[in-house]
Amino acid sequence: MSTLEKMKILTDSAQYDLCDYVSHHKSSQVNLPGIYEATGHNGCKIPLFKTLLTNKCKNDCKYCINQSKRNFTRLELSPEELAKAFLGYYGRGMVNGLFLSSGITGDVDETMEKQIETVHLLRNKYGYDDYIHLKVVPGASKDSIKRAMALANRVSINIEAATPSGLAELSSTKDYNKDILKRLSWINSLQHKSTTYPNSTHTTQLIVGANSESDKEILERMEKIYKKSELKRTYFSAFTPVEETEFSNKEACSTDRTAKLYNADSLLNDYHYNVKELVFDENDRLSLTQDPKILAAKNMDIFPVEINRAPLVELIRVPGIGVKSARKIISIRKKMPFTNIEQLKKLGVVVNRAEPYIKISGEFQTTFDL
Repeated sequence: MSTLEKMKILTDSAQYDLCDYVSHHKSSQVNLPGIYEATGHNGCKIPLFKTLLTNKCKNDCKYCINQSKRNFTRLELSPEELAKAFLGYYGRGMVNGLFLSSGITGDVDETMEKQIETVHLLRNKYGYDDYIHLKVVPGASKDSIKRAMALANRVSINIEAATPSGLAELSSTKDYNKDILKRLSWINSLQHKSTTYPNSTHTTQLIVGANSESDKEILERMEKIYKKSELKRTYFSAFTPVEETEFSNKEACSTDRTAKLYNADSLLNDYHYNVKELVFDENDRLSLTQDPKILAAKNMDIFPVEINRAPLVELIRVPGIGVKSARKIISIRKKMPFTNIEQLKKLGVVVNRAEPYIKISGEFQTTFDL
């Protein structure tokens, strides 16, 4: 089988490792296997080459296309094959980086070693010094994680679920606390210690809708992680049933649900909300139709806030005011107080959302619609 034929299978097998939180497309072009777009912090699209080193896997994850019990073509690329295939894309300007993951063939650290060897070849044999995201295998040794972080710009480990019982619903071959949370802690402790990529970051991913966990349980787990680590971002993968798996007849998760989880997760990670400030229904789910920030604001007793006096923690709780615009407000008002809503609009404030929650120089801007 040719390398291109292998790539078509392995890049398709990598579709469930998310590299983008905006798009829900899980397939690449047939004639250009492995090219997936990621969204940068400034909103620009960045093409990445995303693939597995192998789709052979000993784990029995009930939702996964690569699970051990599934009958389909199993194969792998050697580190040299993968490095050359990626450089072929990169050299033609088709991708700006590599997103590398792998199934677990047997020994965990043997799997990690092959991924590390691939990245080592790119860095040291071929002189590639652009972006690499490397997936850490659950249960990997601290030494292999350390060496991976010395070579990659970003690493990640999928926590998959919010609770040990939630992971047990998905797989019988992983220990939530030992194989995943402990490794996440190691990644955080090793961050910034690499002399090659001292500003490296790490992320994680959860499967939403494959088990019985509620939105509240998911966000409570993320709150704990954000408080203890420098986790850059969480990706929420909406469960999709795969043929020939135990969950093949299970209902797919709506991407509307994951979209609201992204909204709420941003409130925790970027705006430093507490889960207790968020609003859930009787099933501990977020509303699918209303903005979690607006729902939270309606339960707070701080509004309306005075734009010319409110501290940062209150300004960022105003719907329509982001972290950047809140900081601009504080910087500008030190020199000259705000007098009208148009001044805020020029700073990027979404004024039609913010108006009911603010006062400017003691004047209400509008009132809530009841």
